[in-house]
Amino acid sequence: MEKKQNAYVQLAMAMLRTGILGYGGGPSVMPLFRYEAVTRYKWTDDEEFGEILAIANALPGPIATKMAAYLGYKLKKTSGAVVAVLFHIFPSSIAMIALLSLVTVLSHSKVVIGMIAGVMPVVAVMLGEMAYNFGEKTVKGLGTVFGIAMFAVSFLLLETVHIHPAIVIMIFLAYGSVHFRLAGKRENREKERDVAG
Repeated sequence: MEKKQNAYVQLAMAMLRTGILGYGGGPSVMPLFRYEAVTRYKWTDDEEFGEILAIANALPGPIATKMAAYLGYKLKKTSGAVVAVLFHIFPSSIAMIALLSLVTVLSHSKVVIGMIAGVMPVVAVMLGEMAYNFGEKTVKGLGTVFGIAMFAVSFLLLETVHIHPAIVIMIFLAYGSVHFRLAGKRENREKERDVAG
């Protein structure tokens, strides 16, 4: 019973922190999720977190709530998913309700504009560090030349051809499923040949 309570408390506190400190939402909160899930509580490792993040990006809807739901479900099934999502959205829900009447004043406030300007470099560095870590793992997993080629192709599709990110994600999901299925079959054939030989 004690273990159950501790897991729920850990989950609630982790999601509350991501909700409170997750300035900007979406991808900018992912380094916080990674810290809580991988570094602090060790619910998952970097490789699994990267896979979850890729799947969450490919699915429709807010990425942060999908990540919260997954981590909660991984830990405590359905009740964990409910707890994780509720505690993640609680801080921003309260803040929105509290600040709704002040929106027009705050949007023109020099203090708020200054705060936003001060936080943006921090968010950029956090995203850059996470992108570097995942990029490094991707390049190692695919091979240096192939990994860099995939980065270049995705960059060209997004920035030069201006294809919608959802379409690029679907293209790479389709490619990845075919590529790794064929690679798995080839690996199995080689193992069978080694056993037979």
